[in-house]
Amino acid sequence: MTAAVEAVDEFIDLVRASEDIANHADGCTPEMIAAAENDLGLKFPPSYRRLLEELGTCDIGGTGFLGVYQTEAGGDRLWGSSYETLDARVRWGMPHPLIAVEYDGMGGTVVLDSSQPDSDGEYPVLVWDVEAAARGAMEVLAPDFGTYALGEGRRVVQASHDCG
Repeated sequence: MTAAVEAVDEFIDLVRASEDIANHADGCTPEMIAAAENDLGLKFPPSYRRLLEELGTCDIGGTGFLGVYQTEAGGDRLWGSSYETLDARVRWGMPHPLIAVEYDGMGGTVVLDSSQPDSDGEYPVLVWDVEAAARGAMEVLAPDFGTYALGEGRRVVQASHDCG
């Protein structure tokens, strides 16, 4: 098991142990994940795939990860990461290799950059917005999704304990 997958497993445990400040859906089926990847024309990295398999989508302490999910009203339509990524491509010209996983609350989209896989198939976590191309390089938040999610989860859980 890679460090990124171990980190996301720890994050999943943190979400499940923090039900007072966290919510999550049911995990995605392999068919849902395959359909989302097909819609995007990209494969999810192992740590993000694990989150999808276990939780589908989640939020913890107000930090929401897009995930992949369906709603009763939406039928077979996939919501979350795949929907938001496709929408951003059309509406704002988000580059094809990027996968939206969260909104940063400051006008940016936290993305996985599939054009930069590491030796484990993980993608770096970056911040993208419509001005990103004009500025040059995007801000790097973490080397992989597992590391990023665990760091964010720990941060918001600590903040909730400090306030409570």
